[in-house]
Amino acid sequence: MLALFKQVFNKEKTTVTDALKDYPIVTEIPVAWGEMDALNHVNNVVYFRYFETARIDYFDRIAMMEEIPKTKVGPVLGETSCKYFRPVTYPDTLLIGSRIVDLGDDRFEMEYAVFSKQQQKLTTKGWAKVVMFDFANNCKAQLSDSIKAAIEEIEGQ
Repeated sequence: MLALFKQVFNKEKTTVTDALKDYPIVTEIPVAWGEMDALNHVNNVVYFRYFETARIDYFDRIAMMEEIPKTKVGPVLGETSCKYFRPVTYPDTLLIGSRIVDLGDDRFEMEYAVFSKQQQKLTTKGWAKVVMFDFANNCKAQLSDSIKAAIEEIEGQ
């Protein structure tokens, strides 16, 4: 974590390639004027919407969203958190890197890194614990073999 703080707060610009090289899925999100608060920066709760968008992009890449109508099994957010390093303001475009850092039989943990094109720096990190849920039977479920294989392929495992 110390290396991340040094990278975030150093005076030199960071390249997007360096900042997001370990994140296989990158989602581009323009900052909207209405996302800023009275203190003239993006409000803290908006980052969770950014993470959701990045998470759905990841799910689309592994075909998870296509499986849900067929199997009635899908992801449920169990826990999420965010660490803010630098304020973001309009106008800007953010690149949200997402990856899965821990994979279990019925759950996984995602990590997000938010890179500001305007600042050329990482601004925020986020985490989410996601549990698979059987909506038809109202209980936890296992990750399908196809989803696990897709995650392992994307993550290079």
